[in-house]
Amino acid sequence: MLTGDMLRRSAERFPQKPAILWEGNLLTYDALDQAANRLANALISQGLVKRAKVGILSRNRTEYGIGFFGVARSGAVLVNVSVLYAPDELVYVLDKADIELLFYEDLFADKVEAVRDRLPKLRQTVRIATNGSDEFKAFYASSPATPPAVEIHEDDPFCMTYTGGTTGRPKGVLVSHRNRAVTAHTVMVEEAIDERDVVGIVTPMFHVAALNIMFQPAVLASATTALLSKWDPDDFTDMVQQTGLTAAFLVPTQVSMVVSNPQFDATKLRSWRKLSFAGAPMPDWVQQKMIELLPDVKLTQIYGQSEMGVLTSLRHWYLPEKLGSVGRQAYNVDVAVIDPDGKRVATGEIGEIVSRGDNVMLEYYDEPEQTAAFWRHGWAHTDDVGSIDEDGFITLIDRSKDMIISGGENVYPKEIENALYEHNSVAECAVFGIPDDKWGEVPAAYVCLKPEMTTTEDDLIAHCATLLAQFKRPRLVKFVADFPKTPIGKIQKNLLREPYWTDMKKNI
Repeated sequence: MLTGDMLRRSAERFPQKPAILWEGNLLTYDALDQAANRLANALISQGLVKRAKVGILSRNRTEYGIGFFGVARSGAVLVNVSVLYAPDELVYVLDKADIELLFYEDLFADKVEAVRDRLPKLRQTVRIATNGSDEFKAFYASSPATPPAVEIHEDDPFCMTYTGGTTGRPKGVLVSHRNRAVTAHTVMVEEAIDERDVVGIVTPMFHVAALNIMFQPAVLASATTALLSKWDPDDFTDMVQQTGLTAAFLVPTQVSMVVSNPQFDATKLRSWRKLSFAGAPMPDWVQQKMIELLPDVKLTQIYGQSEMGVLTSLRHWYLPEKLGSVGRQAYNVDVAVIDPDGKRVATGEIGEIVSRGDNVMLEYYDEPEQTAAFWRHGWAHTDDVGSIDEDGFITLIDRSKDMIISGGENVYPKEIENALYEHNSVAECAVFGIPDDKWGEVPAAYVCLKPEMTTTEDDLIAHCATLLAQFKRPRLVKFVADFPKTPIGKIQKNLLREPYWTDMKKNI
């Protein structure tokens, strides 16, 4: 199924129904359908050929939805760019992705202008305005609202998000229309989204969770979407009350903020019925508080990756019996737990979680070696370790490569370590996650200095601030004389991390 057809069919079924609600603005399905066609035709008229890369740098807002479907219908590939990137990260992604045209919200104009001269492949930028002249709307306003004359197939690429990599640099996850259609249908079934729902999009749309695991399935189901540009528990409560929100995806940190909010008022949340979550395990006390304060909200835990979409689902009727697992193989996907030889492990044994099928990405863009390594034994590898019980429910044991999950954001230690190594006083360093009451876990760095060199914790954190987004910066820096290492010289991070997690279970 083509992405553009999801919108077309909903527009044919419910032309005057609200498709997007954002800050008091309403866009119907018919209007969204026409705007997407106009944008697609405008891109084609600008010479953007099939598979050309179009970037978008924006918070959640109506224009993001228009851009998503408009670019999909043009045959180009929409590259979703994190608004959290530091300048060097932004340059790397825009250049690596071969972006030719960039839509950007005016809030990030200074950031774009600061790096514009470093991006020779970027031919055009189009500003999305909060107030005043809107280049985005002007870009497509005069183009025809008829379906664009371009032949698109289900296996053509249409979307790309960037995720952290083992090299410390983000990798472009390139997916086809078919890949994300599978995920959209999976979510419709597992999260029970239908045309009666008002679906809250409250995590950033440059993430797969918001864009492909909530927004796209909601449009497929002909539901109404309500967008929140910046997370705040009070703003979320207001949005629920004002829009009649019935369903939402939140990361556990957000749920914790809702139930711990001093201004909590259950009467303002009375329309809310469905909550899905992922990114990190939901602490038991948060789930218990949700059940106590909002007993009508049914919880669904999902597990997946940018590369594969949703893999497992734990529905509310399996609780509390299966509490602690991430659920069983979701509708429409193949999932297994295998040993190093590619054979399925026995019940209770530990192995790697893998998947295969039309849900799996096309490739890591322009990363042939990492793409090849992603496929082994005929399976796409998550690099996550887990076990499976007699009922097919999977429990995560640990995330490989020591990935840190901080407030639902994936943080890769190697990227922080690379930044630290750019400081001339650092000889060796190791980054790992330590517990944090608010974010679940945050990065900590152990540093060994070069002989006769000195620096301070504040200096190293400030140094990282010039190279990394805020959520990636270490919250603790400790100076050490040496590191525990394996016989082949690898730093044993588990020995550094273990004292911080004594009597606690590390978020995985």
